[in-house]
Amino acid sequence: MRISIDAMGGDFAPREIVAGTLQAAKSLKGLEKLFLVGDETAIKKQLQKHKGPIPECIEIIHASEVVGMGESPAVAIRRKKDSSIARSIELVKDGKADAIFSAGNTGAAVAAATLKLRTLEGVSRPAIATVMPTSSDAPFVLLDAGANPDSTPEMLQQYAVMGSIYSREILGTENPSIGLLSIGEEAAKGNETTKKSFSLLEQANLNFVGNVESRDLFAGKVSVAVCDGFVGNVVLKTSESVARMISNGLKELFRKTPLRMLGYLFARGVFKEMKLKADPASYGGAPLLGANGVVIIGHGSSNALATFNAIRVASESIDHDVNHLIEAELKRINDGI
Repeated sequence: MRISIDAMGGDFAPREIVAGTLQAAKSLKGLEKLFLVGDETAIKKQLQKHKGPIPECIEIIHASEVVGMGESPAVAIRRKKDSSIARSIELVKDGKADAIFSAGNTGAAVAAATLKLRTLEGVSRPAIATVMPTSSDAPFVLLDAGANPDSTPEMLQQYAVMGSIYSREILGTENPSIGLLSIGEEAAKGNETTKKSFSLLEQANLNFVGNVESRDLFAGKVSVAVCDGFVGNVVLKTSESVARMISNGLKELFRKTPLRMLGYLFARGVFKEMKLKADPASYGGAPLLGANGVVIIGHGSSNALATFNAIRVASESIDHDVNHLIEAELKRINDGI
């Protein structure tokens, strides 16, 4: 397996990206090549900080430009031909790599992957699939989480197929249940897009359980929640904000009295376990499902653990041949089988 890594993408690049890549090179099996793409001098500086020999599978590919987190994706892709994001994706396009990971500008990564790699057969537009925690041990997949603010019913049906296969193959969910995110459980609830999507999903011979409301997502009611990118991104960012509010609020409350501080000391193992469960780094980034190549998009704050898990997920997606399974399932549905 050959994976290209945008070494300059993210708030803590290249330090954390290089550290996570080294960890993956030393721990994961079957990695033929890990390409660290970005400023060669900066990458070498980070590699030299780590003790021991550099694994032979790591190779630096120099890229002279970086796409900033606040830059316009369209402008950046058009003008910065030698950016680390563009060069990373070109390695996949040219057949030199099987997958790419970037924690940089999400819009630029989506735009570059769509333009350079195109989409799988049967896929209108690729979608960002984000793995989210639930109160049970099984997480759920939310898609689209922001790639396509406006989605047609046909695209939502494609998201359902892609999310179901990802949940089954990568998360190990047996016969994943699919819910359509709406404002009520009844089929008649929602806007015109969700109503038409409901009908298409019923006809697709998937494990579609109907509409699901946002309040039920984190209870583990479904394995896959389908929505357009506008709604999905709002759900994602609201969830992150609520999680931070609860975490910060608990810290302040525990600090108010010595007795509460003592209680925290006894319970801190539980809080650490809960934090780990909700930490995006544990899930290894969000796959851009539907792109004609394995594309993993990391959170802007990705650390070494997130990078390691992103490389792990990329290798698992290659190993399970997720893209081939998506094309086969979409062909079955389109052929009416």
